Amino acid sequence: MQDAFMSTLGLEGEILGPGRARVWGIVRPEHLNLHGTAHGGFLYTLADAAFALASNSHGVRAVALSTHMEFLRPVQAGDQMEAIAEEIYRGTRMALYRVEVRRQGEAVAWFTGWVYRFA
Repeated sequence: MQDAFMSTLGLEGEILGPGRARVWGIVRPEHLNLHGTAHGGFLYTLADAAFALASNSHGVRAVALSTHMEFLRPVQAGDQMEAIAEEIYRGTRMALYRVEVRRQGEAVAWFTGWVYRFA
């Protein structure tokens, strides 16, 4: 499952179950910043895409209210990346998600996000 923006970046995704999703892709040379490591925007998009899939997995439209991201380690061209999103809290109108961005199992970034649910 992917949207047009994910496709442009070479990302693919799947819903793992209610409130859970996974997005993956390989860091390409065009994803690098001026330091030669993966651009923060690429890693953010990877996490945000998993967040979107997980938060919309209940069949109720959900849109982001706020997000936060912590970058832990640099990522290089050719690295295989994945983002695993997990629902932490779901109320009637709001829900909270945590996303771990990984390079072959090693955490490289953490993302959290709140959504508004059109229930």
